[in-house]
Amino acid sequence: MKLWGGRFSEEPDKAFLEFSSSIATDSYLWREEILQNAAYVYALNDAGILTDEEKRTIIDALRNMYLNTSAGRPFWSREDEDIHSAVERSLFELIGESALKVHTGRSRNEQIATDLRLFLKRKILEINSGILSIHHSILEKARIHIDDVIPGYTHMQRAQPVRLAHHLLSWFFMLKRDFDRFVSARKKMDFCPLGSGALAGNSFGLNRKLISEMLGFKDPSQNSMDAVSDRDFVLHFLSQAVNLILHISRFSEEIICWNTKEFGFVEVGEKYSTGSSLMPQKKNPDSLELIRAFSGRVIGAWVQVATVLKSLPLTYNRDLQEDRVFACEISENMCTVLRIFSDVIRTLHFDVERMKEAASDEYLLATDIADYLVRKGVPFRKAHEIVGRVVKHSEESGKKLSEIELDELKSISPIFEDDYYEIFNIELSLEKKTSVGGTSRSSVLTQIKIAEEIVVREENWIKEEEDKQRKIFERLFGSAYSNI
Repeated sequence: MKLWGGRFSEEPDKAFLEFSSSIATDSYLWREEILQNAAYVYALNDAGILTDEEKRTIIDALRNMYLNTSAGRPFWSREDEDIHSAVERSLFELIGESALKVHTGRSRNEQIATDLRLFLKRKILEINSGILSIHHSILEKARIHIDDVIPGYTHMQRAQPVRLAHHLLSWFFMLKRDFDRFVSARKKMDFCPLGSGALAGNSFGLNRKLISEMLGFKDPSQNSMDAVSDRDFVLHFLSQAVNLILHISRFSEEIICWNTKEFGFVEVGEKYSTGSSLMPQKKNPDSLELIRAFSGRVIGAWVQVATVLKSLPLTYNRDLQEDRVFACEISENMCTVLRIFSDVIRTLHFDVERMKEAASDEYLLATDIADYLVRKGVPFRKAHEIVGRVVKHSEESGKKLSEIELDELKSISPIFEDDYYEIFNIELSLEKKTSVGGTSRSSVLTQIKIAEEIVVREENWIKEEEDKQRKIFERLFGSAYSNI
């Protein structure tokens, strides 16, 4: 069923119709399309456009469409132009002429703007649930490995020893920022366009506050022209998705490096690895490589949507059909990526002895030697230069830093004393890093405690938002349903 065509005397070109059809992507939005149709029906009834009986008939039909589609019996077909015409066609087939009143005063421009906001609000909830799952996996590993040591790196060169838990928690706090950014993005898109018409507003006195409340939005949008043309929220969503996937990609790269024989720090579980078609011995971390590659698609989606928007005049233009392709596909795939990554972390096996061996490289304690000299009154810049000379002497003599004789050290600086040799205890080195956020045991335990509190807050936020999501269905259809 076309929602237009009365002024046309020729049928559209078949190739053009196929090219312009959005039903393949729109199918992501079926839940939101049914929900916003139901909210609009209530507003039409409130305005006297639909009788109470017509309202009940249409609402019952929409509810059945929702439940049938949830059970695997979708209402759309490939012949439908878009999800909006699919709903109207299906309603007409179910209840007849009353279905033709539902589009009164309404435009597809406002419908798709509403669908996308509802959809992305729902996907943000799923994405943050995925981040929470990764947080749980990281915390589980951090608690286990509080006393295991790993080299910290800068420039991919060994730098200073840190606790493995400390390194893992760096991932936790990076993802915490992503969680918070998505919460903020959800707030920014919490305004309902429905009731804006094509661009100029609605002529039937619809209660837009009622529509907004029934769909779980904070408020109606404030300008009808802006409402139908605004895609800031899509770009903002993709921007947050870029931040998130860059973090996940960076973590994946570290694990891929650690998983090599050259590092040997970790083994990726078999469920998330694949073999070679030629080399029987291979076990490749393909899950992480695919996640790393997916980051390019997310970055590309942001660029493509920005390019679509860069020169569009107000208000609606068909160019905007492209944005849902990227928003829908990226959000769906992001949820899958987060689930896989959480399981990869949860099933990682760390070779703590190999890590400890790498962390026992005495050059990782060179900064501790500089600190030792500073505590004896040497200005840091001078201490830095002295330790550089000690390291050079070590390399030229073939001696470890702890094997250099005291008289050799004194030839470099008379400040050195017998207590120099106490420096070469990794545990003591770690325990000196007592600053907030440091790698001492007490500092890391504090980080774990803070992380646990963050997880509780995240769990509460997700529970509250899931409850609000379920109540949308309950308000519209008069009964609870969990699969919103």
